[in-house]
Amino acid sequence: PESGEDCKVMGFRRGNKIYITVADGIVSHLTPDRGHYLAVKEAIKEHVLDIASKLASDMEVSVYINTADMLNDNPSADKVYLTCTGTSAEHGDDGNTGRGNRANGLITPNRQMSLEATAGKNPVSHVGKIYNILSRIIAERIYNQTDNQLKEVYVRILSQIGKPINKPLSVSIQVIPDRILTQDLHEEIKSITLEELEKIKHITELVLRGDVTLF
Repeated sequence: PESGEDCKVMGFRRGNKIYITVADGIVSHLTPDRGHYLAVKEAIKEHVLDIASKLASDMEVSVYINTADMLNDNPSADKVYLTCTGTSAEHGDDGNTGRGNRANGLITPNRQMSLEATAGKNPVSHVGKIYNILSRIIAERIYNQTDNQLKEVYVRILSQIGKPINKPLSVSIQVIPDRILTQDLHEEIKSITLEELEKIKHITELVLRGDVTLF
């Protein structure tokens, strides 16, 4: 019962490994102390592992629960995901916005796309907004700076709650080359991607100046 109804699950597979991150707003009045909170987290983790082991028995599964938690020597200074209602509505970044329009201005059936809303979200820490903008910047740079060697570029960036914005869990670049994907072209794509990741904090300034399209 301590597990809140607002439970978000993010899954990511890399080869034979599956990474599952769970953000669960634990209900505060049912959780009297730190020990109880940690026990609830462990119970959730074991439950997720049990389900995953049945669905993907041949995979190595890692489960992370409320990864933004910060535990201190003094329990009263802990920062953990406790809520009154069991939802993130109490302190979440809940922009009142629709999800019909993409950050690149396109709706693309049968192609990769993100349903993250970019309008109505803060440009400082909302990864859904920041990574959508960053993905477009990276894709455009790769396409424009590789001398017409690519037909299409797809960029996918995956965060993990509690991790630095400039250190995503995964950055996937998929391209359709005009001819072949050479090692030099591969290195150029990698270099552009890493360079833009290093400049990720500048995206906030771009948004505030109105220099990027959000919808």
